[in-house]
Amino acid sequence: MTLPPSSRSQGLRTTDTQPRDPVTLVVRRRVRPGQESAFETLVSGVTHTLAGWPGHLGTGVVRPVPGQREYTLVVRFADAANAASWEASSERAAWIAEVTSILDGESTLEQQPGLEFWFTPPGSPSLAQPRRWKMMVVTLLALYPTSLLIGVLVGPSLAHLPLALRAFLQALLVVPAMTYLIMPLATRAFRVWLKTG
Repeated sequence: MTLPPSSRSQGLRTTDTQPRDPVTLVVRRRVRPGQESAFETLVSGVTHTLAGWPGHLGTGVVRPVPGQREYTLVVRFADAANAASWEASSERAAWIAEVTSILDGESTLEQQPGLEFWFTPPGSPSLAQPRRWKMMVVTLLALYPTSLLIGVLVGPSLAHLPLALRAFLQALLVVPAMTYLIMPLATRAFRVWLKTG
């Protein structure tokens, strides 16, 4: 999202065979001393722009701990094509042109595909990811009771609908619940276990 032109080679490339899984871009930028307020203003502007971007699922800002100057921006897209579209956009290029003058050093970009965005530790500048099998276990432990509960609560009222439509409507409840409520609680509950080898 926020790489300077010299780092664009690290950007996303898409092909027709790429899976349409969610993609998270994690960008780290070190702000010059005294420029924090200006950076916050620019971040607010780009967050507003991203809110209307096709496939945008959300933007988060991890601010530096006391004594540090590195901000981490976390931007989620529905798939790699939408992320690549943002990477190549004139809106992003204009934002880079504005923000570069208040930064120190090079930016870094990580692309995290799939469900990894659920496991981005809040408040952690390192944004280290747990092992995949542990992410799978926690996701299963969170998803099964969530989908079962929603099925029990709304299933009877949807029973008259075709199976495909019924499953879609239940997914409309399960996915937001998992993203905004269940997975944040689950990752906090299992944070010690997720961090261990």
